[in-house]
Amino acid sequence: MRGKDTIFALSSGALPAGIAVVRSSGPASGALVAALAGRVPQARLAELATLRDPATGEEIDRGLLLFFPGPASVTGEDVAEFHLHGGRAVVARLLAVLSSVAGCRMAEAGEFTRRAFDNGKLDLTEAEGLADLIDSETEGQRKQALRQMSGALRLRAEGWRAGVLEAMALIAADLDFSDEDDVGEKAAVGVRAVIMAVLGDVEEALSSSRIGERIRDGVRVVIAGAPNVGKSSLLNRLAGRDVAIVSRIAGTTRDAIEVRLDIGGVPVDLVDTAGIREAGDEIEAEGIRRSRARMEDADLVLHVIDATAERDAAAAVDVGSGPVLLVRNKIDLGEVAPGVREGFGISAATGEGLDQVIAALGRFVSETYGTREGGVVTRERQRRLVGDLAVALRAALGRLDDMPELAAEELRRAAQAIGRLTGTIDVEEMLGTIFGRFCIGK
Repeated sequence: MRGKDTIFALSSGALPAGIAVVRSSGPASGALVAALAGRVPQARLAELATLRDPATGEEIDRGLLLFFPGPASVTGEDVAEFHLHGGRAVVARLLAVLSSVAGCRMAEAGEFTRRAFDNGKLDLTEAEGLADLIDSETEGQRKQALRQMSGALRLRAEGWRAGVLEAMALIAADLDFSDEDDVGEKAAVGVRAVIMAVLGDVEEALSSSRIGERIRDGVRVVIAGAPNVGKSSLLNRLAGRDVAIVSRIAGTTRDAIEVRLDIGGVPVDLVDTAGIREAGDEIEAEGIRRSRARMEDADLVLHVIDATAERDAAAAVDVGSGPVLLVRNKIDLGEVAPGVREGFGISAATGEGLDQVIAALGRFVSETYGTREGGVVTRERQRRLVGDLAVALRAALGRLDDMPELAAEELRRAAQAIGRLTGTIDVEEMLGTIFGRFCIGK
């Protein structure tokens, strides 16, 4: 990215709107404000001004101006904000005028946040938290993203880094003063204790990473069972709308149908799958194969059976070894078959008993994936690097007694993993991928 350019973009929502906010960042921000308004307002105080095209003197709009001198700004550079009426023509005219100024250009996706990262205003985990906050759909996602954006994982990583550096210093003391028996003995004991303390917290972060990722990406709940037991009807009931086609013809559902719900502030991806049976044709066989793959990948399976069928028929479908909630559908059609009374009895046709299924889903989501305080791993990138950190720490412990020099090298690898996690050590290509997923203006 061209760091010396002054960038600008619409930073508010879609137009038309009541107010539009156009933001600039870079060395020419103050000059831009002076050229359009005739003056630069007092730092961090909003002023009403008439904006004019500096080339023609033509009025563009009247609005509020704000100026934030760097480095005390969101990006660490001089930042200006133009608060205008949110009409498309108004904003288009202002952007056209800004584009005509030498050294000024439209911002690329994520470039404001990238500049904030480059200038030390936030680390990589905080930038990822900001992206998650923008994309958040549920209360749980919002809370988790806010904690991440506020530096929760960064602070945890800084604690790991402090421990790793302490362990490296103790090994250095052992190597430098190996002829002093008391120093070497104390250093070895201290190193092991420090590494084990860091490793314990790192392993806890790894064990809870599934929670953070599920809150961010969604809990996967699969509706599975034999054909014609009411899976699609249950999906429609839970979604509150007709998402799937319902028919008495067996094998109507050929592919997975997915809908996203908000259950207890956690996003839940509810998936209806093809009925499990001996396939009648090649297309249905592929649908069944995909159903089994979805069940293997599910966090929870709603196993729907026909409450009026015999027990052997009800249990004929293998839904895997993961968590399962048994749902007995069609209780409105008559007598429940002997031995088929466990699970939740419902009628997808009338809605009877559905509240119990929803409550059970809510308990599962809350108990398994409820939001956690403090810094948690929320992305695959973070989990992979924390995993690398754990591997390096275990290797360091294994080398402490016989080869302390190699233990020190493993600790150096651990420190590099932490650096990549927070972005203090990284490659340009990965940074471009992360910030390129932001919207323009962020």
